[in-house]
Amino acid sequence: MPWDTTDYPSSLQSLDQVVRKKAIDIANAMVDEGYDEGRAIPIATEQAKEWHDNASQDEIKEMNNKSDYDLRSRGEGNGYPSRPELLDKGEHVVSHEDGWAVQAEDAKQPSDVFDNKQDAVERAKEVAKNKGTRMIIHRKDGSIQDQTSYNE
Repeated sequence: MPWDTTDYPSSLQSLDQVVRKKAIDIANAMVDEGYDEGRAIPIATEQAKEWHDNASQDEIKEMNNKSDYDLRSRGEGNGYPSRPELLDKGEHVVSHEDGWAVQAEDAKQPSDVFDNKQDAVERAKEVAKNKGTRMIIHRKDGSIQDQTSYNE
């Protein structure tokens, strides 16, 4: 059964309302894709917090205005683009035209871009630890410089 603002896991209770809605939205999408509820909730919580830290005021307002129907429904064009299959993939630090990027393996685009490599490495490490995957750091030429596993 999908969650909404009146029926959600107690672990989401302490979250700000808009962060809770985003976590519910992400968790529902993950469960729809076959993820276990026990695994979806902590991942969705972390992603919702991260989303809130980076969201524009318009994005926050849009999420805040979502109804329970919107949160429960996952039809085409409903909700945010989601690729839960990337949750099992490692995080790569790669050279990017604007500096250094953090990108999940098989992702179409980076999740973050930084001016310097160290900031990208720190972000990739944080994401890989949260996902329980690995971090792969590349040199500017694309070869692998280092990799670390954060498997649980």
